[in-house]
Amino acid sequence: MLHAKPSKCMICGSPIVGRKDKKFCTDSCRSIHHQEEKKKDPGLIKNINAILKKNRNILSSLNPEGKKTVSKSQLLSKGFDFKYSTHNFNTKKGTTYYFCYDEGYTLFEDKMVLLVRQTEK
Repeated sequence: MLHAKPSKCMICGSPIVGRKDKKFCTDSCRSIHHQEEKKKDPGLIKNINAILKKNRNILSSLNPEGKKTVSKSQLLSKGFDFKYSTHNFNTKKGTTYYFCYDEGYTLFEDKMVLLVRQTEK
């Protein structure tokens, strides 16, 4: 099935010069298109991403060396939300590590938290 190439810019309607697969006449029009697409994202996704980013920043700021024990209250006082993480890792010993991107933690029974940083493989 052949697709007709857009001969006019999807944003402003100006003629397109250059590659056959171009959809926009300028970087400005391309940027406008992508900004409009981004606005369509549901607010819920934006809110969750903001929480995950905040959690990661808190973990990173408290863990400059890559491994540190802090109190759970220390994380809570900075606004950490334990309900959100990007992924989990279970060790063979049964310990669960929760991660916000590359920064992670595991909870101890005495309200202490071990902060860790995931290393690249």
